[in-house]
Amino acid sequence: MLTTRSIDGIEIAYERHGDGQPLVLLHGGMAPRQYWHPVVPHFEEYAAVIPQRPGFGTCLDDHDETSADAVLTREAQYVRGLVEAVDGDPILFGHSYGALTAVQSATDAAVDAVLAYEPAVLPDEFRAEADLADRMATLIEDGERQEAVKRYIEQVLHPDGIDDLDAWLAEWPVWPDCVELAEEVVRMNRAVERYQLPETLDVTAPVLVMTGTDGPNFLRESARDVHEALPHSRLVEFDGVSHSGPGEAPKRIAAEVDAFLSGHE
Repeated sequence: MLTTRSIDGIEIAYERHGDGQPLVLLHGGMAPRQYWHPVVPHFEEYAAVIPQRPGFGTCLDDHDETSADAVLTREAQYVRGLVEAVDGDPILFGHSYGALTAVQSATDAAVDAVLAYEPAVLPDEFRAEADLADRMATLIEDGERQEAVKRYIEQVLHPDGIDDLDAWLAEWPVWPDCVELAEEVVRMNRAVERYQLPETLDVTAPVLVMTGTDGPNFLRESARDVHEALPHSRLVEFDGVSHSGPGEAPKRIAAEVDAFLSGHE
């Protein structure tokens, strides 16, 4: 593991695989950096940089009323630290909350391009009713950490329901280790529930926004909203792919990424 520091002094540990243009891979809420390991072989021409993020909105305490914009700004600082630590202009590739962080970071970081798979942005009508952070926090306070994480998985990964969640979890590579992230996921969800997408995102780099037909409908809607708020973006929808797109269909996504990046060389 290598280390660097963000602008505000947070130490960031990260892996680096291969040579070439840096490709910074930013994981989402329930996934540790190991989420990207099956994806890396599909991007052999790049130097994959995989940080273990220093928290998901950790500056936002459970009952802090700090604005989501301020939280996300601080959250993006570690990405800018990575951008400064690597040679050349990197590409940011984020999944879910990592995708939102990537887009936000690109507003004032020197990056070559941004790849954003289903940024964690809630449509206004959905955000008005969102209470996942509160429900998870209550379960954690009651000592039900695994149940808290299951509520997140049910809502984000299986919004249309699942017949046997425990059987699915038994095959999920990050279960039950991801339960350790429960408090961080609550903080992340509070930031997401407070975040309002601006009419225009000030990102000069080209952005590929991706979504899948089998993921939550509200995230598909949000992907379109993010695409429309960006001045230089392309929207791609993968048929039969869920919110776990990068890990679920890395070959298909890598092919689309290659085509997108080749068109902007």
